[in-house]
Amino acid sequence: MQDAQGRSWRPERDIELVAGTPPGGGQDRPARALIEVLEKHKLLDRPVKLTNIPGRGGGNAWDYLRKHAGDPHVLAINSPTIISNKLLGVSAADYSDLTPLANLYTEYPIFIVAAASPIADVAALVRRLKDPASLPISLATAIGNPNHIALARLTRHAGGDVKALKIEVFDSARYAIAHVLEGKAELGVITAVSAVPELTAGSLRTVTLSAPQRLGGLFAGVPTLVEGGVDCTVGMWRGIIAPGGIPAAATAFWNDTLGRATATAEWQAELTKKYWANTFVSGAQELAFLDAEKALMTSALGDLGLLPGNNKDKAPT
Repeated sequence: MQDAQGRSWRPERDIELVAGTPPGGGQDRPARALIEVLEKHKLLDRPVKLTNIPGRGGGNAWDYLRKHAGDPHVLAINSPTIISNKLLGVSAADYSDLTPLANLYTEYPIFIVAAASPIADVAALVRRLKDPASLPISLATAIGNPNHIALARLTRHAGGDVKALKIEVFDSARYAIAHVLEGKAELGVITAVSAVPELTAGSLRTVTLSAPQRLGGLFAGVPTLVEGGVDCTVGMWRGIIAPGGIPAAATAFWNDTLGRATATAEWQAELTKKYWANTFVSGAQELAFLDAEKALMTSALGDLGLLPGNNKDKAPT
């Protein structure tokens, strides 16, 4: 693919795609789905290797990316934590230190409980969140991410103290789910697709979710936070990002390749199957999207008292 000056670039060696969660986690799933589409449609001349580097909600993966400055053969899955980590002081860098390529989709947070939980509906959950310290919660995958923002907004709606939330954070939604199933947490806040096996089996229930409208399918009967009077439609978007300083021609190549991959019938079917909303943008639109998300997240975290500048207390862990 050529850049604006007519220079061309194609991968010269194998590609490494990094996911900042363990296998099965929220960043791992899109990585595997994308690799499958790229391989099936022969969109690359070189194979793609998946590397899992979990920790800090993806922060460890993006630190790894920063060590490969200028190398367009190393990519990573991107998510809102790349913004919130810097805002919260967890990381020193954000997407502006790297090369954002595209946003792939958005998935929405769900609030899950064990099947036998006395939290039968949103009203019951609101009552419990009036005293948030009494409700053990498992959260994926980082403080300050959309899952946490949705939980905090519901807590504020209930009249509870956001700073008193009793949260344990996990590097993967699968670990957060296990925590609920083991009875160590009464509530889990994770992305929708993460709990599909347990929800299908009936070992978990979804109480409510954050989305502009109901998701349909397995979640057709689950009310949104908006239906419950909470102004919250935040979601967990996933994108692709490259190291900083890569050639413009490489950026153009990846924007084109990702656009073709996400236009395939297989990718569109994956979106439907996993309750992912198609929010694909690339190039200048992707940068504008991230800048808008940074402004929204800064406002949301500030309103919730989670930013270091307006909250001297340590963020809950």
